[in-house]
Amino acid sequence: MTSPLPDKAADTTAEQPWPVRVLSLKIADYVERMSQLWVEGQVVQFNARGGTAFLTLRDPDVDMSLSVSVPMNAVKAMPIPLAQGARVVLQAKPTFWTKRGTLQLEARQIRPVGIGDLLARVEILKRTLAAEGVFDIGRKRPIPFLPQRVGLITGRSSAAEKDVVENARRRWPAVVFEIREVAVQGASAVTEVVEALRELDAMPSVDVIVIARGGGALEELLPFSNEAMVRAVAQARTPVISAIGHDVDQPLLDLVADWRASTPTDAGKKVVPDAAHERALVDTARDRIRRALVRRIEAERSGLRSLVSRPVMADPVALVRVRRQEVAALRARATTRIEARLHRAADQAEHLRRQVVALSPQSTLERGYAVVQHRDGRIVMDQDDVGVGELLRVRVARGDFGVRPVTAGAEEAPPKPSTPRTAARTSSSAAAPKAAAPHKPREPRPAGPPGTPTAATGDDGTAS
Repeated sequence: MTSPLPDKAADTTAEQPWPVRVLSLKIADYVERMSQLWVEGQVVQFNARGGTAFLTLRDPDVDMSLSVSVPMNAVKAMPIPLAQGARVVLQAKPTFWTKRGTLQLEARQIRPVGIGDLLARVEILKRTLAAEGVFDIGRKRPIPFLPQRVGLITGRSSAAEKDVVENARRRWPAVVFEIREVAVQGASAVTEVVEALRELDAMPSVDVIVIARGGGALEELLPFSNEAMVRAVAQARTPVISAIGHDVDQPLLDLVADWRASTPTDAGKKVVPDAAHERALVDTARDRIRRALVRRIEAERSGLRSLVSRPVMADPVALVRVRRQEVAALRARATTRIEARLHRAADQAEHLRRQVVALSPQSTLERGYAVVQHRDGRIVMDQDDVGVGELLRVRVARGDFGVRPVTAGAEEAPPKPSTPRTAARTSSSAAAPKAAAPHKPREPRPAGPPGTPTAATGDDGTAS
């Protein structure tokens, strides 16, 4: 037993699909429930068969179309004959042909779209695009002075193409064109122009694009006020020149283009410079440069003559001679001052040396003073520090020797010297008694430690 088919499209599965007939009937049933409507488009194909006319209604902005059947009575009731490319509005009921799976419209009424309505729609589109900033001057790009390659979009074998090419080559014979011949009126004009524009815009060698068309009726120029074409020009990265119709014609393409030419001939003159004019400018500039150089050379030559005529130039070495004398005088002054400073420094050094010699301990010793030290090296500062028979070391100007006091310092101490060191004249007795001591036989002197200088004691008890 076969399971029932799903009622809804969402309930279908791979195990329970709809047959083609079911889907076709479902679509036909859905379309049948649609109400009548008014639709606008452009007639691209028209064919009358008996009492019915078959036509293709196309959207002028995009490449979409629908098949339409309309009674011939409705076509004949139109105020003007129906022709291909005409803009119409018709009342129709959508129908779906299940056998072929095609959708078509069954028209009841058909009316032409008047020029006034078309112009009103163009005006509304113009305001909308202007509000978006599509026509702003700030977004327009400058036309290159000398393009490497010029892109040209124009009609097939049209007079506009000849006007642009011949006038451009007459001005600049070496100009190179990349030409795209397309439909510039009719149902496919917008699509073909936009495709050619995008193709040329993608070529790196094309520096500027010209869209040219000769004059014509207002409805023939309507494709160049199409929103799709206007936005394609606004999005192009290559500068675009619009040369549509005559000077009085102004489609929306003129407002969005980077530069508007009044005619195709004007576009040929704008796209490249005039070689003769540029050559004349170069010749004029060369003459001006030549005259400026001559004036400059004459001025420099006059300046050189003025410099040569000066007295210093008669004897060029004079200036060097004066400077050499100045340098020699400065060197002499510097030498004199340096020698004077050296002499003063030498005198100061000699004075300081003499002061050092005069104040040195050796100089004091050479004046007859002596330094008395204990055995451990301490200097005798007080006579009370000296013991009887203690071996002392006496340092004189040339050498040293040892002595032994015969009396204690406390018995009869001489006055203390004013200097920190204990110094004694070598002619005085270092340890002489106050009264002459009785003569005693000389006893042998004990030997001092190794390296200690010896001193002989005289008969009077003084160190010799």
